[in-house]
Amino acid sequence: MADYRIIEVRTKRDLRRFISFPDKLYKGCPQYVPALHSDQVKSLTKVSSLKYCTRVMWLALDGNRPVGRICGIINPRYNERYGTRRARFGWFDTINDIEVARLLLGTAETWAKSQGMDEIHGPLYYNTLGKQGMLVEGFENLAPFNCIYNYPYYNDLVTALGYRKECDWLQYKMKADQGVPDKMAAIAERLKERYRLTEGDIDSLKHDKALVREFFRIYNESFAESVYNFVPFTDEEIEEEAAQTIGLLDRRLCCFLLDENREIAAFGISFPSISRALQKAKGSMFPFGWIHFLRALRKFDTIDLMLNGAAPKWQNTGVSSVYHCIMAKKYQDAQVRWAIANPQIETNLAVNVWDRYEHELYMRRRCYIKSI
Repeated sequence: MADYRIIEVRTKRDLRRFISFPDKLYKGCPQYVPALHSDQVKSLTKVSSLKYCTRVMWLALDGNRPVGRICGIINPRYNERYGTRRARFGWFDTINDIEVARLLLGTAETWAKSQGMDEIHGPLYYNTLGKQGMLVEGFENLAPFNCIYNYPYYNDLVTALGYRKECDWLQYKMKADQGVPDKMAAIAERLKERYRLTEGDIDSLKHDKALVREFFRIYNESFAESVYNFVPFTDEEIEEEAAQTIGLLDRRLCCFLLDENREIAAFGISFPSISRALQKAKGSMFPFGWIHFLRALRKFDTIDLMLNGAAPKWQNTGVSSVYHCIMAKKYQDAQVRWAIANPQIETNLAVNVWDRYEHELYMRRRCYIKSI
């Protein structure tokens, strides 16, 4: 029997081992998509969420060989908003050994209890901007770049250790070149005229800081009630997300609608799939990883639907049909064949919008919870 031990990640060397462990664990797995190591360093050490979140990282070792990793997180803004005393775990990866999983999760649970928590759930990020949800269905499919991929045995390990389902996120794959039903297109056109909606210029969003602030204010407000576990983003988090996202917007794949007061009413954002590019880059943009990204952004037939939403006053008005029609036309013009939707909580009625299109369940993700 192996003599496993666990260490807290404190040095740069251990951080590198923490980040690179899944690349070794999933070596040869065609569905796994490695994250850029530079992005992982930033997420684990530099993002503004760490100004209010507590975060501890651990590595499980067999001798000196990493066999698992986990991150314990406490988000006090989440606990205050929902009246809970919950910790969360993230960055959870392990070999197929119940003792390693027990060591990792048990360490996170003990730490959480020492911080006054009475529950732990995950896998989750600091907030809803990062990867969350353990894959429980769709293992045969290529993972989107912004989503977790894990082996099927993870579910067996965590449930054996007393974790139960808290919620599921559903992720659908659709034919992107099928257009929209005539009835929906007619309704969308009438709504566009009735509400005097116009399509904004994506390039202006890239250069107009006031419009960017307005966009992320709507972004914040539109998800306040519909996104599970949502906690409004801080100004610094919004600035970070804007710096990372806005410059990459492609007018062929994005749109936002303005009302008659030139305020943002709704938006839809998608990106070319970069999963294959990340696989070829093997965790680094240099020396040649950037070439694969450039190629992926120029020529693609699959996209990831990242974000779509409406300002609170425009929700439940049918405005979603307007930007769906606009986006569908853009996809046809760009010769996109497939679209992978962002994960949506299974209880969110908004997932019913995909019933209008030819679609199939692509992946199912799960958040687990345990009383401690």
